[in-house]
This record gives sequence, C-alpha cells and structure tokens, in this order.
Amino acid sequence: MEAKVSHGVSSAVESDIYRSVQAILRELDCHHPASLYNRGMLRWTLHKKIEKNPAKIISLVKIVVKELERAERADNKLYIIPLLHTLMYAVIQSAYIPDDLFKRVYDFCKRLLTLPQPYCTVGLSYTIQIKTERMMPGVLYQRMVIAEQSLKNEQFPYQEKVLVLADPSVFSGDTGAALSQDIESASPRQSPVEYMCSVIQHTIQAALGASCDGPRLAHILQAKCQDVEQYFQEVVESVERCAEEAGPDRSQYAARLQRLYTDILRTASQEDAAPPHSSPCSCLLPNPEISFLLWKEDDMLWRELAKFVRSGSSSQHLSLSQDFFEGADFSVDLGPEMTRLSIMSNDSGIERDLPVTELPPLVEEPSGGESEQEQGRLSRRNCIRMRPSVSDGMALLQDSLEEPGTSGKLQRKAGKNGMAFPRQQSLYTARIVVLGDDRVLGRLAKAFYSLRKREARRLFLTTKLNLQIYYIPVTDETQSASPVKENVSSISSKFCDLAAYLGRVDPWYESNINSLGHMIPKLVKMQSSTSKSAETDPFLVDVISYYIRMALQPVYFTIYSVKISFSSLTKETVEDVFVTQLEVDFPEFKMPTSTYKDGSVRSKKTLTEICGAVVSVSYRQASLSNRETERGVSLRTSGVLINAIPSNETEDLDCLIVTFCDSQKSKTGMEPKIRTCNIKIRTLEQKAFTVRLDKDSQRVFKDVLSIEVSPCLDPGYSVQKTRKSKFSLGDEREVGLTRYMHKGLPLPINTFAGIIQ
Repeated sequence: MEAKVSHGVSSAVESDIYRSVQAILRELDCHHPASLYNRGMLRWTLHKKIEKNPAKIISLVKIVVKELERAERADNKLYIIPLLHTLMYAVIQSAYIPDDLFKRVYDFCKRLLTLPQPYCTVGLSYTIQIKTERMMPGVLYQRMVIAEQSLKNEQFPYQEKVLVLADPSVFSGDTGAALSQDIESASPRQSPVEYMCSVIQHTIQAALGASCDGPRLAHILQAKCQDVEQYFQEVVESVERCAEEAGPDRSQYAARLQRLYTDILRTASQEDAAPPHSSPCSCLLPNPEISFLLWKEDDMLWRELAKFVRSGSSSQHLSLSQDFFEGADFSVDLGPEMTRLSIMSNDSGIERDLPVTELPPLVEEPSGGESEQEQGRLSRRNCIRMRPSVSDGMALLQDSLEEPGTSGKLQRKAGKNGMAFPRQQSLYTARIVVLGDDRVLGRLAKAFYSLRKREARRLFLTTKLNLQIYYIPVTDETQSASPVKENVSSISSKFCDLAAYLGRVDPWYESNINSLGHMIPKLVKMQSSTSKSAETDPFLVDVISYYIRMALQPVYFTIYSVKISFSSLTKETVEDVFVTQLEVDFPEFKMPTSTYKDGSVRSKKTLTEICGAVVSVSYRQASLSNRETERGVSLRTSGVLINAIPSNETEDLDCLIVTFCDSQKSKTGMEPKIRTCNIKIRTLEQKAFTVRLDKDSQRVFKDVLSIEVSPCLDPGYSVQKTRKSKFSLGDEREVGLTRYMHKGLPLPINTFAGIIQ
C-alpha cells in the first residue's frame, strides 16, 4: 500500500501560490512596457517561494495541473508551454509526489500528443520524463546533479559543462569584471560529498515517501562522511539497474532503496541518530558550475570544448597529448575543399637513407647514460595513416540528415524532430550561453562554422560531445550608432533582431530571457555594490540555470556565406559568414544634412545623391512553391541592406530580405524588397563600396568591388559530396546520402518552445 504524506500547507500559503501563478499568466496576456522588467522576476520569485519547502511544491503541482486542464478546455494554447515548464521544474525538485497526482500529470502530457507543433514535441519529451519519474522517483534530480556536478560513477558517466561567453564590446571594463565576480560568487562551492548526500537524501525520500524520516537521514549522512560515497554508488546502481530493465517495477525499486535506507539507519550510532521526525527534508537543486569568459579570440570556443572533452577523457583511458590541441593541422584558414597542409621534408623519409650519426639507437639505453649527441639524434614516431571510418563519417553526417520532404522549403526549422536519424547520446554535453547582441552572434556563427570544418578534417568532438547553444540578449545603448552609414542603419536600428524574433515566436522566452536584455548591466552593478554589505540571491545565475535546464527546443538560423572581391588586384578574395545582417554602403553618396534655426535636421538631396551608384544585381527569387527563377537587373542605389531575420510574422521565411536604399524602383520595375537565398552584387562604375557583417564595426571590409551571398554549405555535406564525386565519372547528380542531407549549415539557438505559429 502506497504511503500517504500530509501536505501541511495552510490555505493562506496555497492562495499565495495561486496568486503568483495567476500573475505569470496575466503577464503572458499583456505586453505593456511598464511590466517588461517584472516578467522574469515573477517566475523566479515563485520558484524561490517553494524550493525550500517540499510541501509547497506539491501545492504548486496541483495548482499548475488544474490551470493546464482549464487552458485545455478553453483552447488557450498560450498558457500550455509556460505552465508545463513551471510544472516540470517543480517535479524535478519535489521531495515526494503522490502517485495519483503523477497519473494526472502523465495523462495530461499524453493528450498533448494530439496537438500540432510544438506542443506535441514538448508534450512527448515531458511524457517520457514523467513516466520515468513515476516509475523511479528521484531519477531526474539524481541524473541532473550527477551530470552538472560531474560526480564520478560507472553507471551514469554523463558530464555537462556550462560556459558563458560574453561580448567584450558590451561587457567592458568594470561591467565585465562585476559580471564575472557575480557568476563566480554564485557558483556552487560544496564538496562532491555534499552533492552525494543530496542525491542520496532526495532519491530515498522520493521513493519511500512518508516511511522515510528525512531529517534523521540527513543528520546521519552528515555524520558519516567517509561512507557517503559507498551509499551514493549503491543508490545510483539501484536507479540505473532499474532503468535498464524492460518493465521497471516501482515496488521493486522502492524495495531496493528501502533496504539501503534500513542499512544506513542500522549502522548509525546513538550519537549520530536524531529524534524521529516524519516530514521530508528539503534538498535544494544546486546551480551548475558556470565558467565565465570574455570572448576575445575567435578560436576560444573550440579550445574550451576540447579542454572539456580532454579533462573528462583522462579518467576513461582516452587521454590525449598536448600535441593534439596545438597541432598545425587545426588551422582555421581552410578552403572549401579543406585540403591538407603539407610540410616540405629534406629527407626521403626512409631510415636507411639517413646518415649514420642521425640513426636512432637500436637498443634503448637508460636515460641517465645518454650523451648530448645521442639525445639530439633524429627520432621518428611510430605512426600510421588514419582514414575516416564508416562510423566517423556517419557521425558527421547525422547532424545534416533531414526528414523527407523538407529539402528546399522556406519554412524555418525548429524543435528536435528535424533529424530523421537521431544521434546517440554523447557522454559530454557543453552548454554554451552567449551574452551580447547581434554582433556576438556573428562571431558565434563564424566559430561554429570553423568548428565544423575542423571536424570534417579530423573527427574529434562530434562523436563525444553534444553541443547546446543558448542566447541571452544584452545591449549596449552607447554603441547603437552605425559606423558605416546612417541612412542604412535607420532601416534597422535594433541591435537584437534575432532575440526580437525569438521573443515573437516563443512568449516564454520573451518573458524570462528577452526582457532581461536591458536589466543585466544594471543588475550586475547593483549586486556588485551590495555584495560587500549583504548577501543577495543570485538572480542572474538562477535565470541561466533555469534557461539551460528547460530550454531544449532549438530554432535553426541559416548561416550565410559571403565571398568578397576587392577593387585592388593585390588583395585576395575573402570568404566570411554572417547570420543576421549584411550592409553595403557607398561612402561617396552619403547625404549631407543642414540644421535649421528651430533645431530640426533636414536632408539636402542633390541629383547625384538621389541617383547613387550603378550596380548589377543577379539573384534567385525565392518562393513558397519552390519555383525559383534567375533574375538580373541594373539600378542605382546609395546602399543595400540584406537581412536574414524577418522583422514581422508576415515575413517569417527562411530567406534573405534585400532592400535597396534610394533606388529608382519605379523605372526598374523591381519590387521594394527582394526575397532570395542567393544574390550577387557588383558595381559597374568602378566605385568601391563598404561591407559590414552582423552590425559589427570590427568586421568591416572597404574598397569592395563585388559580393556573392549564398547559404553556407555544411562541411560534412561538402566532404561527403567530394568522396562520392570521385566515382560519379562527371555525373553532377547527387548520389548516396547526399540526396537526403541538408546542404546548409544551420545555427541552433535553444528556446523553451521552438516556434509557436
């Protein structure tokens, strides 16, 4: 018979929790500027109220389930995903939930499978988690703490790392130092033994319910520090062994933990035993350890990921030498064919052709007896030529495989259902949190592309690492002016276009993440000023922890490649990438302004300024019917703005939106905006122009003669196509797996819901 637990929560406390839930729902309905700064606070305040009292968590679960059922009856889908995330975050932290309440939650999640995207995707993920937690109470908390804190065990060897990369142009000077101090001070400082105690405490309480004396168990575990690791290994083994069984039985699972709980109580001395108490003990979910870095170098992302995998592999007899990370074959300047760099050798490479003085000794002598001449002899490493195996090739291709029928579509992909062949879960998960505006996203896209090129040449991270990318927009209003051209930047003066798009398609992202863009610098300064006098709650770290744990639905943004040719013959063609915007400016046709007596500024357009420069434009027009047509036109313009992020819901297509400034559209017959994925622009009057990528003043190219923009090809696709073309005998048709691969390289940004239509 299942044990019952009295909630011990007064009606006043339940009313307070109910009012907090209703306040969050009201904020989802209205988007008033006055309430913008309170949205993220409401969710955080609610979880702070219940995390220290297990009885409050059960009340919150009941209230949220009731609101979910009410939203289902009223067909109010706006509330479903925010309430689901609130519910699951409470379930993970709950010390005990009755089985009838678990069944109610499970039945609701199953009904979500009949709804369209993204509700069915989120519902399926939570249905699996609720079913697992119901059969093995405490498993979600246990696995999350083990992975985030890297607790060593053989049954569940998964590890996670959270890395915050901040844009130094936004977090400069004291702001960056204060943010680093704020994150480091809020990072957990407990020992692994304390985390093991929390896992044991929470798992046994969740499985046994009222039959477990929570305070007494906590007192015994704190007194028996030397034996805690042994109990921890037994708890993990019991959970994972039950998970491997075909049909896990909750009674057998509880029986195993009951025996362990009895052994812990039996071995406790009289001094260690505490007075009996029936209420469960609170086990706070610790924040993960977060590393904070200012993103000053382009290859910092790959280096940090390689360090993470290398440190974890050392314990599994997969240690790699330092030469692997500092080798010359990891150059980022790789061409599209990714040819291997060679070094000229002065010898034939055959040992018998070497001079006698340079031959290595046949018998290895003791190191202490070697002379300087013997130490300086030429030595060769025993090595073989490695060819990519079939499994390595498949690991690189799985990220590019797409569902049948999605090729060529203009709808943006979202969610985890985009891969027809999901990858096997990797032992390591790196959660990259990017802080900044559209400029740092351009740097992220460039680093992500370089990482894929490295993996295409020499596979290392793909088979071992699962990469999750998160984005928290932070703006610096002092640098909002465009250094390239005023009239071009006036079309899109925002520095967070991608974040604004994510806020439109995901209201929960808008409430918890997007609304913090202007608050984070103020919060950092406020917390740094009060940290010396009083201890404050780590709001920013709590928000980051909640974001990386619950936002698992990616939205894919196409990375575009641009080929830049210069007017000078001495300059070589440059290839770069962008993800949000490309600006073209003709410096000779900037509009002068004059100030009148009343202070107003008016443009003084001359005939030359109206005409602009003559450019040749050839593009492939994009349409929903996939009937792309090649078009070309010549026109005069003073600037071009190429946006990859739609500005409103009516233009929500995965393509480029090209706008020409001050062009004579009526004479050319062109549309005001061009929707395309491939475009070439070339000046016809030998008047060079300036190009800026992703609104970044550090990525400006001058004296440009022409540009070619197209979706960036995935290096995995390029490698596979190159291998197949060797046997095609000139046939340009795609063969093998290339027919089912997504040619472009998307940048996945994780959100709470993906895209809500």
